[in-house]
Amino acid sequence: MEWLKNLSNAIEYIEENLDKEISVDTAASIACCSTYYFQRMFSYVAGISLAEYIRKRRMSQAAFELQRTDRKVIDIALKYGYNSPTSFNRAFQNVHGIAPAAAKNNGITLNSYPPIRFSVAVTGGDAMPYHIEEKCPMRMIGVRMPLVDDVEVNMQNIPGFWKQTLYTEHFKQLCSFHQNEPKGILGVTAYQDPDNIFYYIAVSTDTAVPYGMAEFEIPAATWVVFENTGRFKENVQSVFRRFYSEWLPFSGYEYAGLPDIEVYPIVAEAPVCGHSEVWIAIKK
Repeated sequence: MEWLKNLSNAIEYIEENLDKEISVDTAASIACCSTYYFQRMFSYVAGISLAEYIRKRRMSQAAFELQRTDRKVIDIALKYGYNSPTSFNRAFQNVHGIAPAAAKNNGITLNSYPPIRFSVAVTGGDAMPYHIEEKCPMRMIGVRMPLVDDVEVNMQNIPGFWKQTLYTEHFKQLCSFHQNEPKGILGVTAYQDPDNIFYYIAVSTDTAVPYGMAEFEIPAATWVVFENTGRFKENVQSVFRRFYSEWLPFSGYEYAGLPDIEVYPIVAEAPVCGHSEVWIAIKK
């Protein structure tokens, strides 16, 4: 449960600084994880990106102030970090559907987005089959695309990367290389530092690195493996969401912050549809 407490403390920091500069690095430090993994975890658990959450909370507070005070729009824009009236107007309209000046009118309808509170919720009790594996270091090779801090943007770009890679000579090579566990074509999200975040389409192998591909290693770790098939059939994003919100709080483990792995079996040089595994590194 400690990670849930840390996440709540990070939200408290954000709430206390809505009218000041908010450091995502500081929020991540409070949550005891890297900036990238904090934003990734927040997005899965909250169902909204961190940047969008902060924007909606600031515009909610700005609307309250416009209604209950005589302060000018430009003063409130500056208070919530918008030096340009144009950018403040755009952000306000995206949240409320009206211009900031109109919020002062009686009878106007606005949208209020309350602070997020993280807690363990009662769910439908659906089974989430898993098993634990201990693995030595895993060497991987593959093609890669850079990721950004915004998880929503990454989710939009990764399917296109798969689509353009499936019909390349590199992909055919990867299908012939896979030999080590986890076997299959792998989708690997690997964070090294803020300037080096990549998504790999890769295999676990001892093969030499072909031209145009990259090599990387994942250290020895304990892994929880979710087999996404049969009755337990959800998209990868849903598996990660349920891992954070349903499995992790009660497991006695912590998230290890290593690369996350999606595993897709191969038949006739193509990933098999309808079955996948999600490997997530954990620690006691």
